[in-house]
Amino acid sequence: MTRVTPRAGLALAAIVLVIDQLVKWLVTGPLGIDFLGASRTILPIFDLRFVQNNGVSLGMLRAETATMRWLLVAFTGAIAVAVAVWMWREPKRGDQLALGLVLGGAIGNILDRVRLGYVVDFADLHFGEWRPFLVFNIADAAITIGVLILLVRALLIRDKPDEISKNSSENVHA
Repeated sequence: MTRVTPRAGLALAAIVLVIDQLVKWLVTGPLGIDFLGASRTILPIFDLRFVQNNGVSLGMLRAETATMRWLLVAFTGAIAVAVAVWMWREPKRGDQLALGLVLGGAIGNILDRVRLGYVVDFADLHFGEWRPFLVFNIADAAITIGVLILLVRALLIRDKPDEISKNSSENVHA
């Protein structure tokens, strides 16, 4: 397979980053949901609720000191670099797009942690008192969707052999 420059993946990463930062600004700026306990009901099953997330994935690896904050920035930055390298080397456009979702989300959350010391989470989906997810943000959703796409593609989608390898194997058997 020929390597394709991941323009679409990089563009998607940039779009996710811009939308994530814009929505966080709208929630914490014009809507004024910018302090612990602040919330606004949007739908019976969806609230905007301000949460300072000091950790990563499900609140693990909490950064409660300045040293831990910067170690977490370095750790998540290294992951973002690895995702970018993977995207650059990935020949399949679908995987490049999924990696773009992950990269854009990762950079959005890293920017929060660098600027604020925590990640701004605000999306609270609930059904009565039952909350299937922790409070999250656009970046978290993009990362989750990107990882799910990568898993589905890796586990369920088989690539068709390209014509060159198909022809080569037919010539060997002739």
